[in-house]
Amino acid sequence: MLIGHALGLQRIELYTEADRPLTEDELAECRALIARRGELEPVAHITGRRAFGRLDLEVTPDVLVPRPDTEVVVDVVVEMAPQGARIVDWGTGSGAIALSVADLRPDVTVTGLERSAAALAVARRNLDANPALADRVRLLESDGMTAVAGERFDVVVSNPPYLVPADLERYPALRHEPEQALVAGPVGTEDHARVAREAAGVLQPGGWLVLEIGEGQSPAARDILAGAGFGEVSTRADLAGIPRAIWGRSAQPGAPDSPAS
Repeated sequence: MLIGHALGLQRIELYTEADRPLTEDELAECRALIARRGELEPVAHITGRRAFGRLDLEVTPDVLVPRPDTEVVVDVVVEMAPQGARIVDWGTGSGAIALSVADLRPDVTVTGLERSAAALAVARRNLDANPALADRVRLLESDGMTAVAGERFDVVVSNPPYLVPADLERYPALRHEPEQALVAGPVGTEDHARVAREAAGVLQPGGWLVLEIGEGQSPAARDILAGAGFGEVSTRADLAGIPRAIWGRSAQPGAPDSPAS
C-alpha cells in the first residue's frame, strides 16, 4: 500500500510494472513512507485515506482511524432501522458510520454530531466527496446531543471512546490518534453511560440505541442499557468473535416486555 501510494500506482500495477527500475527520488519517497510506518504511524494517516464499507474516506490525525470492527455496528443499524428512519450518530469523527449507513440505506436520513471542530471538518470533506448523500446527511458541531435537543430519532448509534488511560501505554500506535476519541476514563464505559442517558431523551418510543463496545465490556454495557431503560438487549461479535456491537430498545408505552413495565 505504501509503495503504491508513493508511486501513484494501483496494487495490480505493482505486479504488472514489477520490472520497472525506480528513480532515486521514487526510492527515497518509498523509504520515507516506510520509515513513518516503522514509527507506528497508521497507514491511513500516511496515505490520508481509509476504505470503510463501500466508501473511501479521508483520514487525518484529527479523527479516529475507522476500523473494520465498526462495520459490524453499521450492519446492525442498516438491518434494524425502520423504513424512512431518522438516525443520529453521536461522535461522528470522520463520518464513517453516518456516511456508510446513509450509503447503504437510501431511505434514511442521518445526523452526525461531533464536538471536535477539526474532526467535523474532516467529516464535512468526506460528505462533500460523496455528493449523492448530501440531501440525507447533516453534520453538526455538538457536545453530545445539545444541537438536536427537542428533536426525535428512530435510532441513536455511536462508537464512543471506550479505552482506559493505561491502554495508551499498552498500544503505542494509538498515540497518533486523538486521545479524546479513544479514552473514556478510568473504567472505559463512561461514555457508553452518557450516550445511553442522552439517547433516552431523543429517541422515539420503541427506538433503538446501538453502541460499539470493547473487549470484555459486554456485561457492563448490558447493565448500562438496562439502567437507562432499554430492553431487548442483544450483541453481535466481530470477525475475531469479540462482542463488538450492543443494542437495546427504548420503552414502548403499553408493551408487556417494555423495560418500564
